Amino acid sequence: MRLDLITIVVDDYDRAIEFFTGPLGFDLVEDAPSLTNDGRPKRWVVVRPPGAETGILLARADGERQTAAVGDQVAGRVGFFLRVDDFDAAHARMSAAGVEFVTPPRTEPYGRVAVFLDLAGNRWDLLGPT
Repeated sequence: MRLDLITIVVDDYDRAIEFFTGPLGFDLVEDAPSLTNDGRPKRWVVVRPPGAETGILLARADGERQTAAVGDQVAGRVGFFLRVDDFDAAHARMSAAGVEFVTPPRTEPYGRVAVFLDLAGNRWDLLGPT
């Protein structure tokens, strides 16, 4: 058993792909046409950190309720955790690429951490070894 995908609701597929594959350095694994449950066109878009098994399904918001969730996937909490081997290099690369960090790097018992926002405003932890 393994966790295959999680979903992040986005407002635009292409902007989301650009953010995840650019500043975050993820791989675009799938981008294929698909249909909603009621037959309208959509895309099946999956991104994944290099070498990772679990991916993120980028799902375009469909309707008012989903649109309201864009950027607030987990009610303002940090809900996503990106672990890297070289914290300082990843932090510097992401900062240079325009990723907004909302906390400075700090050391916790579980490692180095800094909170950043994705393109929609969801909060993520960048995590690395101490």
